[in-house]
Amino acid sequence: MLAAAERRKAVLSRRRPVAVVRAELIAFVLSQGYAIEELIDAAPPGPVAARRAKKGKRAKVAAKYRDPQNRRNTWSGRGRMPRWLAEKTKRGQSAADFLIPGLARPTAKKSSPIGQRTVFKQG
Repeated sequence: MLAAAERRKAVLSRRRPVAVVRAELIAFVLSQGYAIEELIDAAPPGPVAARRAKKGKRAKVAAKYRDPQNRRNTWSGRGRMPRWLAEKTKRGQSAADFLIPGLARPTAKKSSPIGQRTVFKQG
Protein backbone atom coordinates (compact mmCIF):
# COMPACT_ATOMS: atom_id res chain seq x y z
CA MET A 1 0.00 0.00 0.00
CA LEU A 2 2.87 2.34 0.78
CA ALA A 3 4.49 1.54 -2.56
CA ALA A 4 1.28 2.39 -4.41
CA ALA A 5 1.04 5.67 -2.52
CA GLU A 6 4.63 6.53 -3.41
CA ARG A 7 4.01 5.76 -7.11
CA ARG A 8 0.91 7.95 -7.10
CA LYS A 9 2.80 10.77 -5.41
CA ALA A 10 5.55 10.54 -8.05
CA VAL A 11 3.01 10.68 -10.89
CA LEU A 12 1.33 13.71 -9.38
CA SER A 13 4.63 15.51 -8.87
CA ARG A 14 5.56 15.04 -12.57
CA ARG A 15 2.32 16.52 -13.82
CA ARG A 16 2.30 20.12 -15.02
CA PRO A 17 0.01 22.66 -13.34
CA VAL A 18 -3.59 22.69 -14.58
CA ALA A 19 -3.53 26.42 -15.42
CA VAL A 20 -0.55 25.96 -17.76
CA VAL A 21 -2.08 22.98 -19.57
CA ARG A 22 -5.43 24.79 -19.88
CA ALA A 23 -3.79 27.89 -21.38
CA GLU A 24 -1.85 25.77 -23.91
CA LEU A 25 -5.00 23.85 -24.83
CA ILE A 26 -7.00 27.04 -25.42
CA ALA A 27 -4.18 28.52 -27.50
CA PHE A 28 -4.00 25.37 -29.65
CA VAL A 29 -7.77 25.27 -30.19
CA LEU A 30 -7.80 28.95 -31.20
CA SER A 31 -4.91 28.38 -33.62
CA GLN A 32 -7.02 25.71 -35.35
CA GLY A 33 -9.97 28.13 -35.72
CA TYR A 34 -12.28 26.74 -33.04
CA ALA A 35 -13.61 28.03 -29.74
CA ILE A 36 -13.01 25.81 -26.71
CA GLU A 37 -16.78 25.71 -26.00
CA GLU A 38 -17.38 24.07 -29.39
CA LEU A 39 -15.13 21.14 -28.56
CA ILE A 40 -15.64 20.61 -24.83
CA ASP A 41 -18.80 20.83 -22.71
CA ALA A 42 -18.87 23.86 -20.44
CA ALA A 43 -19.78 21.74 -17.37
CA PRO A 44 -17.02 21.68 -14.76
CA PRO A 45 -15.18 18.36 -14.57
CA GLY A 46 -15.30 16.11 -11.55
CA PRO A 47 -17.75 14.34 -9.32
CA VAL A 48 -19.70 17.51 -8.44
CA ALA A 49 -21.06 17.84 -11.97
CA ALA A 50 -21.99 14.17 -12.11
CA ARG A 51 -23.81 14.37 -8.79
CA ARG A 52 -25.86 17.36 -9.90
CA ALA A 53 -26.76 15.75 -13.20
CA LYS A 54 -28.01 12.58 -11.53
CA LYS A 55 -30.07 14.21 -8.81
CA GLY A 56 -32.05 16.63 -10.94
CA LYS A 57 -35.25 18.28 -9.86
CA ARG A 58 -38.41 16.35 -9.21
CA ALA A 59 -41.41 17.21 -11.31
CA LYS A 60 -44.35 18.97 -9.72
CA VAL A 61 -47.50 16.95 -9.22
CA ALA A 62 -51.00 18.35 -9.63
CA ALA A 63 -53.00 18.89 -6.46
CA LYS A 64 -55.63 16.28 -5.56
CA TYR A 65 -57.02 17.79 -2.38
CA ARG A 66 -58.15 21.36 -1.66
CA ASP A 67 -59.48 23.06 1.46
CA PRO A 68 -62.82 24.73 0.60
CA GLN A 69 -62.35 27.38 3.31
CA ASN A 70 -58.87 28.39 2.14
CA ARG A 71 -58.29 27.56 -1.53
CA ARG A 72 -54.52 28.06 -1.19
CA ASN A 73 -54.33 24.94 0.99
CA THR A 74 -53.76 22.07 -1.43
CA TRP A 75 -52.12 18.67 -1.28
CA SER A 76 -50.93 16.36 -4.06
CA GLY A 77 -51.48 13.19 -2.02
CA ARG A 78 -47.74 12.52 -1.75
CA GLY A 79 -45.67 12.77 1.39
CA ARG A 80 -47.02 13.61 4.82
CA MET A 81 -50.59 14.76 5.13
CA PRO A 82 -50.60 18.55 5.64
CA ARG A 83 -51.71 20.01 8.97
CA TRP A 84 -54.93 21.50 7.66
CA LEU A 85 -56.09 18.12 6.31
CA ALA A 86 -54.87 16.15 9.33
CA GLU A 87 -56.81 18.48 11.62
CA LYS A 88 -60.00 18.04 9.62
CA THR A 89 -59.67 14.26 9.51
CA LYS A 90 -59.22 14.23 13.31
CA ARG A 91 -62.54 16.04 13.60
CA GLY A 92 -64.32 13.27 11.73
CA GLN A 93 -64.23 14.39 8.10
CA SER A 94 -62.82 12.08 5.44
CA ALA A 95 -59.89 13.05 3.25
CA ALA A 96 -62.06 12.05 0.29
CA ASP A 97 -64.37 14.97 1.15
CA PHE A 98 -61.59 17.34 0.05
CA LEU A 99 -60.82 15.74 -3.33
CA ILE A 100 -60.82 18.19 -6.21
CA PRO A 101 -63.73 17.08 -8.43
CA GLY A 102 -62.76 15.57 -11.76
CA LEU A 103 -59.03 15.58 -11.14
CA ALA A 104 -58.13 12.56 -9.10
CA ARG A 105 -59.06 9.48 -7.16
CA PRO A 106 -58.23 9.14 -3.48
CA THR A 107 -54.64 8.34 -2.54
CA ALA A 108 -54.08 4.62 -1.94
CA LYS A 109 -53.79 3.44 1.62
CA LYS A 110 -50.35 2.42 2.83
CA SER A 111 -51.55 -0.94 4.18
CA SER A 112 -50.85 -3.81 1.85
CA PRO A 113 -53.70 -6.12 0.84
CA ILE A 114 -51.36 -9.14 0.89
CA GLY A 115 -52.79 -11.78 3.17
CA GLN A 116 -56.12 -9.96 3.56
CA ARG A 117 -59.35 -11.27 2.11
CA THR A 118 -60.94 -8.94 -0.38
CA VAL A 119 -63.81 -11.19 -1.53
CA PHE A 120 -65.94 -13.16 0.88
CA LYS A 121 -68.15 -16.09 -0.02
CA GLN A 122 -71.82 -15.51 0.58
CA GLY A 123 -74.08 -18.03 2.02
